[in-house]
Amino acid sequence: MKDTYRHQGKRQQLVKTVKKKGIADEKVLAAIGKIPRHLFMDSSFEDHAYQDKAFPIAADQTISQPYTVAFQTELLEVKKGDKVLEIGTGSGYQTAVLCELGAKVYSIERQRELYKKTKSFLSKIGYRPKYLSFGDGYKGLPDYAPFDKIIVTAGAPEVPKDLLGQLKVGGRMVIPVGTDVQTMNLFIRKSPKEFDKKEFGAFRFVPLLEDKN
Repeated sequence: MKDTYRHQGKRQQLVKTVKKKGIADEKVLAAIGKIPRHLFMDSSFEDHAYQDKAFPIAADQTISQPYTVAFQTELLEVKKGDKVLEIGTGSGYQTAVLCELGAKVYSIERQRELYKKTKSFLSKIGYRPKYLSFGDGYKGLPDYAPFDKIIVTAGAPEVPKDLLGQLKVGGRMVIPVGTDVQTMNLFIRKSPKEFDKKEFGAFRFVPLLEDKN
């Protein structure tokens, strides 16, 4: 598991690319510049690691495009010590970005194979989320709620009510909503019953899978 000067140089190029596309949060850019994205992918795809593209990983999932990760993270406005719920651990790349920003991360993965692989991998490279679980992201983690921030890394046909309910007043939730193409939504909880909603452009995500049992 090497991280060479060549990798580090490519990462700095990636940071420049993401910055050109409009990401301004210096802490988010620093996290993208620090995390060895190539380690999150199969070594045969290493050359693709620092392109600003999504890429397939195990269980028909993808490692998100760095710009998308940065965009969602910037919208979240993560502060050190924030309790963040992540729906869709996936490769763990977004999880690592949140950890790098000092968040206490609680993450759920729906694919068992991916959950096991990512859990052992993250600790190997020194990222320790507070809690990783295998389960249904639509239900969130009621036992650990409320959360300061919630991030959903898969496309949901509609906004899961359970997740809105687990956001604390003043909290922010970023979620891509839609079927074929998703619109990035930001919800800010104003009061127990009131949410502000903003929409930010079109994105493409793998679908958020619901446990129908």
